[in-house]
Amino acid sequence: MVTTPIREKNDIELLKTHFLEANEYRNYALFVVGINTALRISDILGLKWKSVYDFERKKYLKHIDTIEQKTKKRTCIAINTNCMEAFSLLMKESNPASPDEYIFFSRKNRYKPLSRNRAYHIIKNAAAENKLDGNISCHSLRKTFGYHAWKCGTPPTLIMNIYNHSGLEITKRYLSIDQDDKDEVFNAVNL
Repeated sequence: MVTTPIREKNDIELLKTHFLEANEYRNYALFVVGINTALRISDILGLKWKSVYDFERKKYLKHIDTIEQKTKKRTCIAINTNCMEAFSLLMKESNPASPDEYIFFSRKNRYKPLSRNRAYHIIKNAAAENKLDGNISCHSLRKTFGYHAWKCGTPPTLIMNIYNHSGLEITKRYLSIDQDDKDEVFNAVNL
């Protein structure tokens, strides 16, 4: 079954609340960063505190500047307000001792990242517990960013560039546009 984006903003808020009410700040931040950066889960899990925070100046950076593991391409992503707030919550809770600590660390070892398998189960279980429609997994976070960027009017070629896709057809499939989305366009034009 194909991984789907989280289409409904209410469902996004539902998952945020799910993690916050359980005091799972790491999982909350993982979810928020995933839906706001378009990074693959492997790239998110590889982030260290120095990737987002300047310890000397005691302030967050404006961008995440990273080399994508899959494509080996450099990408620069603005850290938006929701990401910054999620990082702040997590920083207060985890109190990193070093800029080299992983943001999304394993509970067994602060200097090792959360495993992809564990991240998958965190997202999959939260979606199941909240009865979300579709096949929701870690990759859904990346797809959710693109879907909502498209819904906000971002040109597909710009989304393609953000994703580092080689062609527009790949991005079109990635956005998981369905009949409801098409109906919305026809009903909005209504000449």
